[in-house]
Amino acid sequence: MINARYTKYSLHFRTPAGTSRGTLLSKDSWFILVNDDMHPQITGIGECSILKGLSMDDRPDIEDMLKLICAAPLEIWERRDSALAEWPALRSGLEMALLDLKNGGQQLLFPSAFTQSLKSIPINGLVWMGQPDYMLQQIDEKINSGFRVIKMKIGAIDFNEELHLLSYIRNHYNKSAIEIRVDANGAFAPEEAPDKLNQLARFDIHSIEQPIKAGQFAIMAELCRQSPIPIALDEELIGIPSHHQAKALLQTIHPQYIILKPSLLGGFEASEKWIKLADDLGIGWWVTSALESNIGLNAIAQWTATLNSSMPQGLGTGSLFTNNIPAPLKIKNGALHAESSISWDVSAIL
Repeated sequence: MINARYTKYSLHFRTPAGTSRGTLLSKDSWFILVNDDMHPQITGIGECSILKGLSMDDRPDIEDMLKLICAAPLEIWERRDSALAEWPALRSGLEMALLDLKNGGQQLLFPSAFTQSLKSIPINGLVWMGQPDYMLQQIDEKINSGFRVIKMKIGAIDFNEELHLLSYIRNHYNKSAIEIRVDANGAFAPEEAPDKLNQLARFDIHSIEQPIKAGQFAIMAELCRQSPIPIALDEELIGIPSHHQAKALLQTIHPQYIILKPSLLGGFEASEKWIKLADDLGIGWWVTSALESNIGLNAIAQWTATLNSSMPQGLGTGSLFTNNIPAPLKIKNGALHAESSISWDVSAIL
């Protein structure tokens, strides 16, 4: 018999994390812990990462649903498409916990050359919104520490200041030296988006994530057709209830890229369905974390390593928190590494 329980853990940012939706000082994760009566000493851990105002699971009745899951985890998992349709983060956490338990409760969900410390995952360096001097400092730090792909959050400060920061990068590094991705988190008004995209294009931008708010399919489709910068859908993928609707969305908008956040999409199984649709339509993709602790980040990184993508991924968030779960993950020279010499310490959760 599989037993399950849950616990909550609040992660605290080292420095305020600015986005167009506001500034984050902390974020909550819920953890599902499962074990088997036959081997009670082995615990599988799964993380349900909740982003305020974005996750479908950001609801006052989340604990009620967690209790239902923990009362019958295998039964709920068997009915996941219906029972967890409105709970993608909880579905992701349950999937993670069961995979971890199946593999011995060692946070080794997807063995690969990455988990054996033989291969690393190239990642982007994330630059949070803030005052221009602070953003400039972050840019310099990322480049000096070996990142060759910079992702810059835009949309919260003056647009001309953001253009100035992009100009600073390009005055020092051409596109062959530094790739720039920007993430607007839906900050542009539809009527101003074309002009802003044209201005951004001067800086050889690789792509822009979610220039306008999700749900404006016809406008987004037109932007993807006309934009001088490739567009990546992010928030647009949240809350799409069926495979048929997911396919229709990608066929209608036909973006250049999609961004896969397993915690927001329902886990690895659900994310792989998006990948298959994107591949069939000639749409590119990469994987991004959703501010998980190292528990979730580790699982997502291990899964990503099995996908054999050459794209730099968005998996550099582990160092953001002062109280993250100690884990054998390390960023070196713009890549995420699994360090077998570093031990896990999950006592804060257990």
